[in-house]
Amino acid sequence: MNHSLSVTIVFLLLLSYGTTSLHAQKMSKAQILKAADEYFLPAVEVYKDFLTMPNDGHYPEQIQTHVDWCLKTFGELGFETKVLTTEGAPQVFAQKTYKPGGKSLLFYMQIDGQPVDTAAWDQESPYQPVLKEKTADGWKNISWAEFNKDFNPDWRVFARSASDSKGPAMAFITALKIMKEKDIQPDFNIKAIMDFQEEMGSPSLPPAVKKYRDLMDAEMLLIMDGTRHLSNLPTLTFGARGIATVSIKVYGAKRDLHSGQYGNFSPNPVFKLSKLIAGMKDDDGRVVIPGWYDGIQLSEKRKALINDVPEDQKEILRSLGIAQADKVGSTYQEALQYPSLNVRGLRAAWVGKEVRTIIPSEAIAEIDMRLVPESDGARQVKLLRDYIESHGFHLIEGEPTDEERAQYPKLASFTYRIGSKPFRTDLDSGIGEWLGSAMQRIYGKNYVRMATTGGSQPIAPFISTLGVPAVSIRIPNPDNSIHAPNENLRLGNFLEGIQMCLAVLTQELP
Repeated sequence: MNHSLSVTIVFLLLLSYGTTSLHAQKMSKAQILKAADEYFLPAVEVYKDFLTMPNDGHYPEQIQTHVDWCLKTFGELGFETKVLTTEGAPQVFAQKTYKPGGKSLLFYMQIDGQPVDTAAWDQESPYQPVLKEKTADGWKNISWAEFNKDFNPDWRVFARSASDSKGPAMAFITALKIMKEKDIQPDFNIKAIMDFQEEMGSPSLPPAVKKYRDLMDAEMLLIMDGTRHLSNLPTLTFGARGIATVSIKVYGAKRDLHSGQYGNFSPNPVFKLSKLIAGMKDDDGRVVIPGWYDGIQLSEKRKALINDVPEDQKEILRSLGIAQADKVGSTYQEALQYPSLNVRGLRAAWVGKEVRTIIPSEAIAEIDMRLVPESDGARQVKLLRDYIESHGFHLIEGEPTDEERAQYPKLASFTYRIGSKPFRTDLDSGIGEWLGSAMQRIYGKNYVRMATTGGSQPIAPFISTLGVPAVSIRIPNPDNSIHAPNENLRLGNFLEGIQMCLAVLTQELP
């Protein structure tokens, strides 16, 4: 081979390498930050309008309003859209082909929100977003007229679904708008699925994934939902716990009784229920129901991976206002790797100004169990049921008959529901490395990779049906009052959310 030909070949190889490198980063860190800043103010205006639309998934008319909004919004972005129908509520699917025959990424967005109690909010309506600033005396309202490019990133938008999860959805939509208007094409095709009953357990999502499996086929699933790590650094979360709920109602007399006339004679069901619940955990907070933690083994390698987060255990205790944590795992992150047993509500008669001297006829405990992949929901429910029966309770499904009341001194109803299943993606997986590279481009090491979140997400149907790994891109601030009155999203988080989405959408696939 002559010298000139060798030089030519080397030059072409270098040129090819340079082209690939540029292709891998169609937007540099500076370009991403500049574009996010440029589009931030108009994005907030669209976000505000989005929040004015009531989105309780129990109401078909509210679902339809959002179906129409999603179809219009993604249509304007140049996406093909389709309403996916099953026997339940619809989903909206959108896709845009940038590389015919190429790989696709599927993005999941939750559009519905929790029901609201307007009277419990510190504003006229949860569906009229309010801008607020934290002061020494509490939250101070700020006029939207003051909102401009010199905004304070610590200002917050208060509204239902501000953080869960219209904020993350709008950050993703804004990133798509930026790429469309700047004619930036990703290294993959984009698919998106919008869920309008996530807060109800997404009952129609599993059949929709099965019915439209080929349509949703993708390399990976990216979830635009969930709260950040306690540090409020940009967060990637690689799993979620599932959930099962149980309602236990312990029966006493057929009616509430006067405590003076029947005290010492008619048993009080509160004592029976209290003793039953108290026996479910030891003094260290560990569940003592036989088999509860079976199958869970945390290797030293896995412990090192899941604990590689910026957490100060003492600071967590201080912020929560507790003296010590339950002894389930050695750290907060380790505790999330085990199934939980929580009493989420108790009821028996009245308290406070409504208190009266009675023996209540019934006492109710509402329980939720957060699940991990090793703890099947049906299995955990059965373990709980077996435990209750082992303590002498006769369990029924409805109200007791007179015959049952006469026969069983320990009588209770037991009803349950199994909701979302847990999922887990390895922290050191290919998708983890790819997303980590995207985050490092703009944040360096200032981001967090969490093994799992304590909450639940309806993602298992995608994993079991499509066979894809899943990771959640976390945008909202951890103190966002999720599901509660005065839900909020920090403006600085919304801006970073746009940056995160741009970084992911412009990251070259391996």
